[in-house]
Amino acid sequence: MFIALLCVHCSVWAHKASDSYLVIAVKGPEVIAQWDIALRDIDFAIGLDSNGNGEITWGELRARQANVAAWALSRLELQRGGSCPLKMTSMQVDSHTDGGYAVLHIAGVCPSSSGDLRLGYRLLFDMDSLHRGLLRLTVDGTSHVSVLSPGSGELRFDSEEVSRLVQFREYLIEGIWHIWIGFDHILFLLSLLLPAVLVHSGNRWHGVTRFGDAWREVLWVVTSFTAAHSITLSLAALGWISLPSRLVESAIALSVMLAAANNLWPLVEHRRWVVAFCFGLIHGFGFASVLAELGLPADALLLSLIGFNLGVEVGQMAIVAVFLPLAFVLRNSRFYQFGIFVWGSRLILLVATIWLTERALDLKLVSS
Repeated sequence: MFIALLCVHCSVWAHKASDSYLVIAVKGPEVIAQWDIALRDIDFAIGLDSNGNGEITWGELRARQANVAAWALSRLELQRGGSCPLKMTSMQVDSHTDGGYAVLHIAGVCPSSSGDLRLGYRLLFDMDSLHRGLLRLTVDGTSHVSVLSPGSGELRFDSEEVSRLVQFREYLIEGIWHIWIGFDHILFLLSLLLPAVLVHSGNRWHGVTRFGDAWREVLWVVTSFTAAHSITLSLAALGWISLPSRLVESAIALSVMLAAANNLWPLVEHRRWVVAFCFGLIHGFGFASVLAELGLPADALLLSLIGFNLGVEVGQMAIVAVFLPLAFVLRNSRFYQFGIFVWGSRLILLVATIWLTERALDLKLVSS
């Protein structure tokens, strides 16, 4: 339940963690880059909302674009035969699934046209340890993908071909990380896990007698959820199916809301794996939006896709491994049956209702 409390604390007002998207192409000494940084993150760091009305306009961003460039570029460093001076050539605004982003177009020239490339990234790490930079880097035709964190913000790349094993590992880590920061996916999973140690009879919930009963229930739920989101994730990542992000995000919020409501007013009691499968199809499109930001390397497309899917599964099982034993021990207590199960479901239902209203109607009910 500690995970549930953490998710609720971190995500009641903002369902998506802070990310920036950095795409860099290095060919010889020349550097061309695009860096998408959330407007809310820039406002948090240096202030953009000059009139304090809670909305950031293009005029407010344009008035501070020199400050934005200076702030961002002071937190990004490239070296190839020495430091590569970088400058912002233009700035635009774009939208991601979680709001507006400033798009910085960057260019530079390195002292050397060959050799290793060293990258240093430290955007927002001094303010938000959960911030991540999603990097797509091409060095003389060789592609690299990385998640830049406080522990991996200093990296070295070479222009030699990246091994398939390295690419698989990178996407495996991506999958693990993105299930852990996908708060709506986690709350949906937790909504299905909460009743796994309980049996509904006589209009009451009772604790299961054996751990094996709870484990089989969870195994069916997680396997069904994984199978479903793997199908739609693969179809969307390969470009065979595409749905509007607003529709997908709204449907994901609805799935969380219905799963939590089913705990309070049970309609589906014994085959929650069916619910997990049906809504897992929608969640797969949500994972695909993350994968689209990262991109799939053409030379190892299938292996990278498998790695990402497996990473999501590993992330889910880590949550189950922490949650299920604790829930089983506490299953017969009033603390679990009322404090965690009932009130946890109510709180998840509230959060999901807010998400659904915001996403479906394009509103902002609460500030992040």
